Amino acid sequence: MKIVVVGASGTIGQAIVRLFHSTQHEVIQVGRTTGDVLIDIRDEHSLHQGLEKIGKVDAMISAMGDVVFKPFNAMTQADWYTGLQSKLLGQIQLVQIGSQYLNAGGSFTLTSGIIADVPVKDGISAATINGALEHFVTAVAGELPAQQRINIVSPTVLSESLASYQDYFPGFSAINADILAKVYLRSVMGRENGRVLKAFSSCGTVS
Repeated sequence: MKIVVVGASGTIGQAIVRLFHSTQHEVIQVGRTTGDVLIDIRDEHSLHQGLEKIGKVDAMISAMGDVVFKPFNAMTQADWYTGLQSKLLGQIQLVQIGSQYLNAGGSFTLTSGIIADVPVKDGISAATINGALEHFVTAVAGELPAQQRINIVSPTVLSESLASYQDYFPGFSAINADILAKVYLRSVMGRENGRVLKAFSSCGTVS
């Protein structure tokens, strides 16, 4: 399969790339500043230009999106726009434009996060955006053309990131990025559609 990974240079993205490479798939690594093809998914022209260069693919995975962690009363309009334009509208636009470049029966896999289900300190932006993304996926699943599928992975905090984010996630079970990558493999290679695939611990996944 020919697979696009957006956010391939991040911790999750690198693990996804390693896993799909190990299973002999062709992986195109995409990012804003590094990668095989440079695409800013916030920008419609950049998406069209980059995907035109890549051509038709069998799957698109998004493992990116910036959000601001701040107390609600301290959030500015610019803070909100950071997450809305990057993680929310960026991933939505990837699906809307990307569907033109996805083969029949191909799949999208987006990324949300555990904060959609469990509020954390200073996480109001992430909670709002993750929840909106999950509702988007369940709603759009029946409207994609040519039997294309879409799912979204909702991970807990990464083991690799716990040192930086442990103050926001006290008592949470972390998940290793290489274990999390298997959930993306499940989404791409399976038959599920419109599902939120929750990876809340290294002991397994539920949905």
